[in-house]
Amino acid sequence: MGGPAGAAACDGGIEMPNETPKAGLEDVVAGMSEICFIDGLEGRLLYRGYDIHDLAEHASFEEVVYLLWYGSLPTRAELERLEAELASHTLPGDVMEYLRRAPKNANPMSVLRTAVSMLSDSDERADDNSREANLAKAARMTALIPAIVAAYARLRQGKEPVAPDPELGLARNFLYMLDGQRPGEPLGRIFDVCLVLHADHELNASTFAARETVSTLSDLYSAITSAIGTLKGPAHGGANTAVMKMLLEIGEPERVDAWVHEALDSKKKIMGFGHRVYRTEDPRATHLREFARQLCEQSGNTKYFLMQRRIEEIMLQEKGLYPNVDFYSATTYYSMGIPVDLFTPIFAISRISGWTAHALEQYANNRLIRPRAEYVGPTRETYVPIAQR
Repeated sequence: MGGPAGAAACDGGIEMPNETPKAGLEDVVAGMSEICFIDGLEGRLLYRGYDIHDLAEHASFEEVVYLLWYGSLPTRAELERLEAELASHTLPGDVMEYLRRAPKNANPMSVLRTAVSMLSDSDERADDNSREANLAKAARMTALIPAIVAAYARLRQGKEPVAPDPELGLARNFLYMLDGQRPGEPLGRIFDVCLVLHADHELNASTFAARETVSTLSDLYSAITSAIGTLKGPAHGGANTAVMKMLLEIGEPERVDAWVHEALDSKKKIMGFGHRVYRTEDPRATHLREFARQLCEQSGNTKYFLMQRRIEEIMLQEKGLYPNVDFYSATTYYSMGIPVDLFTPIFAISRISGWTAHALEQYANNRLIRPRAEYVGPTRETYVPIAQR
């Protein structure tokens, strides 16, 4: 019996694709998108055609949010409308009560995942998948995810949450809600750029999870809950946390060489290096390296930055690997006084912009995402009654 084009019969007459499957879907094109472009050979990252270096130098995070959602940079009036909409949202009472009851030793990503899922309960349009309703949901989650992370961070320390200041932007407001102090410059601008750098990165694992969920025509809250659960993994968003734990374990610059070589000899993965797409330096790492240097020097504690520079030298010499976005974001956040286990939630604070942009694009031209697997199991087994097994 003839099979579909591109398929071949295997034992038992089962039709299977004749292409060799790629582990982790590496380099497999899963769809078309106008949102993000990565040139892995040249180390370029574009949002809607704008180079990340240009955006990092000139744009605010809110401008990038607008760009990702609407496809163009905003006018002054459009930006002000978006900023006003973001500032209008407050945490629902049930979510705040949950944050108060959540165990103080819980993983902040688990708390965030649950809290975001709960947001749908207080949204009358939660199941409305029109673009208008989903843009409103996207703005709501973009505004409230920083509030959730900051509120839980304070509550677990026995402190009361700090209400957001409508005069501050998303980046500065998060730092303010976290420690109650309005950030000055350059700290506020550095954190704003950090959010710009993390806003989107094509079909990474969490974005793909969001698009997969949306392709079933589930609601946007469900899609973002899927994305947060995916980002929680140490092979994705948890990598910068692992980088900082590695630096704390090494402890001192003079221990770097021995520690790294021992780790390499024992085949231990050095977190923060290499990337599935980039074959040169991750362009986001270029900015984060400089931020880490500035903040470490400003704090008077440069040892972690010096350790990182030496690790970077060894990894390039020994393995030909460049640092990725996670490597220097770790010391950047640590130098700001941000707890290590909040590094991945901060990733979500930024990436909600890209997740929702991709979800909107998926809704607009949807087809259920349903890939195939190459079956490699037996095909001629015969059932044996349980008494004879």
